[in-house]
Amino acid sequence: MRIPSARTLLLGAAIASSVGIGYAIGAQPHMTETVSLLETARIELAKATPNKGGHRERALGLIDQAIGEVRAGIAFAGG
Repeated sequence: MRIPSARTLLLGAAIASSVGIGYAIGAQPHMTETVSLLETARIELAKATPNKGGHRERALGLIDQAIGEVRAGIAFAGG
């Protein structure tokens, strides 16, 4: 049975790290979940009666803006 050299261990660690970093860059689970949560919040807010002095409508616009920003962040990160 052969004992791996330090070079082999270092190479293995570098490969494992690069795979992990690639996953972290490509996959955006928190950002994707955020879009889902914002979309759910928008649906619920849209169901509310519009007697809020325009605040409900402004909040809907801000949620739309937030969804757009999160999606832009996902796209920027390559997801």
